[in-house]
Amino acid sequence: MILALAFVAAASFSADAKKKTVDLIEKYPALAPYFSTPSSDAMQPDELGFIRRWLLLEPISKPNRGNTVFVDSYIRKNLDTGWNKGDFKLPKDGDKVTMEVEYQKPVDMSAGRPRMPFQEPEVEMVKAKLTWHALDSKLFNVKLYRYAVGTETGRYGIICRAVTVIDVPEDIENVRLAVGSNSASMWWIDGEEVLILSGDRRMVMDDAASKRLTLKKGRHILSGAVINGPGMSDFCVRFIDENGNPVMNYNILNK
Repeated sequence: MILALAFVAAASFSADAKKKTVDLIEKYPALAPYFSTPSSDAMQPDELGFIRRWLLLEPISKPNRGNTVFVDSYIRKNLDTGWNKGDFKLPKDGDKVTMEVEYQKPVDMSAGRPRMPFQEPEVEMVKAKLTWHALDSKLFNVKLYRYAVGTETGRYGIICRAVTVIDVPEDIENVRLAVGSNSASMWWIDGEEVLILSGDRRMVMDDAASKRLTLKKGRHILSGAVINGPGMSDFCVRFIDENGNPVMNYNILNK
């Protein structure tokens, strides 16, 4: 499978991206153990090949009482909405998106754990303005739960969108995108679906892998969306070769 560069785009965080991200972490110190401010230099995969540099959209409210509904058809309906296709442009740090989302009341944590309402609430749609944030994960897995709670933008029943750009110096053949996510997720390269992880699952390294891919020389947009009901939420992403070894020879850009 050869991925065309139809979505070639410069990964350009705004000139003041560092300031915005620093302000975010200063405003929300709970992020500091899990995220750091991206530098202006290109980043390489970590020692195990994991991608740690991402643009993360603030969580989209999507209340679910459980994760068993995350079959393929449900995932495609709610995650594959065309948001990263067509004339999709790489967001910049601080960009805002206005959309209609399902309203949910703040989670009742009075018992030290989430208390679910006795009855399924009626669906009420409200407008929300969500912001993209440029962040580097300090861990191999990106802690979406900590991101949501740390920024005070959600906790459970959320969809998180993630985008990054990789710059490949020369063609890389027969690689696979390997992903672990909690809970279900979908992943695209240059807007083309390459992997779907369905069901109620924990985040496990290389839990699922795509078909063989050829990454052509140049820049590619890697995007994903993770959906979760109650419980923790995170993901980890890397490319692996035919033997399951990490692919390292590419850059992760922020400009």
